[in-house]
Amino acid sequence: MTDVGIIGLGVSFPRSYMDAAELAARTGIPEDVIRQKFGVDRKPVPGPDDTTSAMGIAAAKNAIAMAGIDPAEIDVVIWNGGQHKDYLNWLAGLHVADAIGAVNAWSFDMEAMCGSMMAGMEVARSLMVANDGYRTVLLVSGYRNGDMVDYSVKETSFMFDIGAGGAAMVLRRGVGRNVIRGTAFRGDGSFSTDCVVKSVGSRNWPPTPQDVDRLHFVIDDVEGFKQKLGERTLPNFYAVIRESLRKAGLTDKDIDYLAILHFKRSTHELVLRELGLTEEQTTYLSGYGHVGQNDQIISIVEGLKSGKIKDGDNIVMVGAGIGFVWAAATVQWGATNDA
Repeated sequence: MTDVGIIGLGVSFPRSYMDAAELAARTGIPEDVIRQKFGVDRKPVPGPDDTTSAMGIAAAKNAIAMAGIDPAEIDVVIWNGGQHKDYLNWLAGLHVADAIGAVNAWSFDMEAMCGSMMAGMEVARSLMVANDGYRTVLLVSGYRNGDMVDYSVKETSFMFDIGAGGAAMVLRRGVGRNVIRGTAFRGDGSFSTDCVVKSVGSRNWPPTPQDVDRLHFVIDDVEGFKQKLGERTLPNFYAVIRESLRKAGLTDKDIDYLAILHFKRSTHELVLRELGLTEEQTTYLSGYGHVGQNDQIISIVEGLKSGKIKDGDNIVMVGAGIGFVWAAATVQWGATNDA
């Protein structure tokens, strides 16, 4: 089958950051717990100009620069960033395409929450394999769901690590490098309404003035939610990792680098032990927190900068989107013989 590979990656972040001390002051959680348990030294926080699309546009420009292409070469722009966009009922991808000069591209928006980057890779690869006219696809994401996290709501404290930023990936058919070798996904709709923003949406329309104070995530059945997470999250997490490896003809032992979402430090360490990996084979995003579907791109960019990722390495990207979707992709970094 014709290969599809990554030719450009880009990230972007607001200029403002919240450090562990400020997060501790806002939440009432001790600073050492924020650093050691939550795994956050600091995280980027958006200002008025850091709209979801603006961060995506900045990341897209960086990815295009790395790819060394003219934006006019892009055939499709897929927005796989947050649903919390600049406007309601709005296609962010078309705005991005216009802003970056992708004059020959059409676009659509899609999301699988924090599994969106891997889902976007699967969709982009399928488009290019199925359509001879598509050679280059841009995935672009912006994320600021932290706007809808209330630090006084302790039931959603697992979201206190959420930061803001943008990420983008340029994919090209037949390029012969950084090839997507396998993807895998699992879903569990029983989580679909467990953790949601209830105050605005077609189920609660029209909004009232009081709804402004309720624009944040809530969990009604905290104990039930925790029980399901404990029973199902890690087994599905490992399942998609191993399925993406299997499709690539690989096993756990072949993983050279794990581009994993940010979550609490103890879970991060548990995953590494399960897969037989060391800290030198991943990047813990304590300087960013959890930036949604952007985490895997941030991790790869950091891995390349630090020298943890080298040509010939097998990279596994993995994330989980609340609702709940587990997603993984295996990428062989560097040149291949498939072009």
